[in-house]
Amino acid sequence: MHSTEKVQEALKGVMDPELQRNIVELGMVRDIQINGARVSLTLALTTLACPLKDKIVDDARQAVLALDGIDEVAIELAEMTDEERARISSEGQTYSGQAAHLNHIHHVIAVMSGKGGVGKSLVSGLLAVALRRKGMQVGVLDADITGPSIPKMFFPNGARPGATPAAILPAQSQSGVKIMSINLLLEREDQAVIWRGPLIGGAIQQFWGDVLWGELDCLIVDLPPGTSDASLTVMQSLPLNGVVLVTSPQDLAGMVVRKAAQMAQQLNKPILGLVENLSYFVCPDTGKRYDIFGPSHADEVALRLGVPFLGRLPIDSQIAELCDQGKIEDYASEVFATIVERLVEKVFT
Repeated sequence: MHSTEKVQEALKGVMDPELQRNIVELGMVRDIQINGARVSLTLALTTLACPLKDKIVDDARQAVLALDGIDEVAIELAEMTDEERARISSEGQTYSGQAAHLNHIHHVIAVMSGKGGVGKSLVSGLLAVALRRKGMQVGVLDADITGPSIPKMFFPNGARPGATPAAILPAQSQSGVKIMSINLLLEREDQAVIWRGPLIGGAIQQFWGDVLWGELDCLIVDLPPGTSDASLTVMQSLPLNGVVLVTSPQDLAGMVVRKAAQMAQQLNKPILGLVENLSYFVCPDTGKRYDIFGPSHADEVALRLGVPFLGRLPIDSQIAELCDQGKIEDYASEVFATIVERLVEKVFT
């Protein structure tokens, strides 16, 4: 007859794909019950929103079924408490990195959208530029590993990170914004990065812990679209002060940004506000305003989510041209300045 110890020993071979430690060591295995050929247990995940939970459950089931005489495995899911998640972090679950002890980052803001193409990277870049103009020390961590666009906006002639024996040095823009992106490490900017989730998560953690950011008033984290592994890694591994949501006027964009908001709320990350991009177009000849993508519903979306509405950004051919030239720092917008003032009031005061 099997004992709970033998079941635990079998489960030690099951690794959490992101944390790279076995589920027993992480304290995820609970309430093992053995009744003849049937084993039941509970797995406590760091979050029930974990996109890899099906793999963890399947690996755990197969590990127990491999024991002689076990024909059935029933697994229930639970969620760790904040204290349990903090304990895992303090035990070194989160990759700290070689440069972590040298960095002093006072505020970390993630910029997130439910779908691609709404201007999340644009908002990240403009936010970094605006904060730098206020005299702050600012960095941008490009967490969109498979679709990075931040370096294209800031470096007209390309750039490379530096290095010391202990750490990677971020590239610096003309105005002094520190930037780290996978595209800064590739031979060609159009080279594809074809990685699975755990590798992407590991790269993000290295960008946090192995990069010598130094003293920063604010680090902007540009997340990829949606609620995938990369977003989960950032929300669980980085000390976020809050999330800025980006949407556009289409109903579809409003629907998917609500998914992103739910993810942030489930992981107990404050939502600092909502920005609507591509909101309208002002004809330069007549000054007439056109709602190219339909009427705005951003204030309604923000109200429904219970988050501040920070403002609307217009369609502006100048910003597209400057971003293509790597000159986003040359762009000035009174509209965006107002958005930043609202955000600064929430985060820095």
